[in-house]
Amino acid sequence: MTANRPIVAFLGFGEAGGAFAGGLAETEVATLRAYDLKLEGPEADVKRAELSGAGAAQMADAVALGPGAAAIFSLVTADQAGVAAEAAAPGCAGGVLYFDCNSCAPQLKRANAALIEAAGGRHVDVAVMSAVHPRRHRSPLLVSGPHRDAALDLLQRLGMVASDAGEAVGDASGIKLARSIMVKGFEALMCESLMAARAMGVEDRVLASLDDSHPGFDWRGLAATLAGMPQHGVRRAWEMKAAAQMVDALGLPGGLAAETALWERRVGEAGLVPGENAAQTGDALLAALAPKT
Repeated sequence: MTANRPIVAFLGFGEAGGAFAGGLAETEVATLRAYDLKLEGPEADVKRAELSGAGAAQMADAVALGPGAAAIFSLVTADQAGVAAEAAAPGCAGGVLYFDCNSCAPQLKRANAALIEAAGGRHVDVAVMSAVHPRRHRSPLLVSGPHRDAALDLLQRLGMVASDAGEAVGDASGIKLARSIMVKGFEALMCESLMAARAMGVEDRVLASLDDSHPGFDWRGLAATLAGMPQHGVRRAWEMKAAAQMVDALGLPGGLAAETALWERRVGEAGLVPGENAAQTGDALLAALAPKT
């Protein structure tokens, strides 16, 4: 790490990793490096091109990300967050900040923290609180844990937008997952409502009633697009599974987060394309999800 340009590493280079790295590359505030498992598979050439396009040097493995780096951003799917922390931990000696940005349950963040801290790194619980496009590295973040002051200082130097979420690992991720129960649950409810309404041919009347009862929500626009469920449903399913695990760990009655995970996965795996209006989207849902007779 030089005085003016810290080395910033990315563990996982999907949509979020590419967005963060691309934004940082344009500002030239850091030297970038990255590793992704797809570099070892059939999509290796595509992934190498993505790293090159974002100005990130390809590293041999997760361990190689840490030496000399100021920080590692872990940006993998929630189901791989623990595997990623275990893989990267040996390279975190010397106080590397490990930004655990994955949408996993607070209890897993704490387990990841134990791995990173035992290896000499500094774990930071991070929650990404919006879609990464179009803001990229300026997407709002929440950070928590005992190293949050150092984390906030570095993030500010990088021109990123972060807020203090608390002193404990799990505080930031808990806020995000509690929010996700509402946001992703809303999407799942819209899917089921629209599919049923379209099957009966009454979607216009249902949406008109919603507009009348709850104005300002743009119900028809929401029904037409269903946000990012088709494209991101499988990843969001893992996030909602983590939300369900969090509710269970709190000893609270739940179930909605787990059911939302099932809906997200169904829609994500179905490959449906939302239409330009509620009727077309309803037809797409029925074609993809309704039982075949």
